[in-house]
Amino acid sequence: MRKVISDKCEVCDEKCIHEELLKKVNDNIPDEDELYDLAELFKIFGDSTRIRILYVLFEAEVCVCDIAEALNMTQSAISHQLRILKQNKLVKSRREGKSIFYSLNDEHVRMIIAMGYEHVTEDE
Repeated sequence: MRKVISDKCEVCDEKCIHEELLKKVNDNIPDEDELYDLAELFKIFGDSTRIRILYVLFEAEVCVCDIAEALNMTQSAISHQLRILKQNKLVKSRREGKSIFYSLNDEHVRMIIAMGYEHVTEDE
């Protein structure tokens, strides 16, 4: 039986602990450090400029100049965001002469963005 606290939140009428369910949850939940790292990763995706950069990198390996041009931003601003993405292992870089080319670190990055995009557009 549920009791309505507000228009958006319901709670049980009485406290009832389901020990078997809690054991399953506790046996499978990641440790605090892993959960912290996961939360930090999702914070990286919380910036629209970084998401735009990742979308550019979905298409090709490109240099900072190309990303800046594609997004109509300065190289400095792009470089700052790429540093954050690289520190968090979402992109990688390689030097070719005087240019630095960036690409997605692996397919997980594409999958995370694709699943998020699917979620936010599913009711359109």
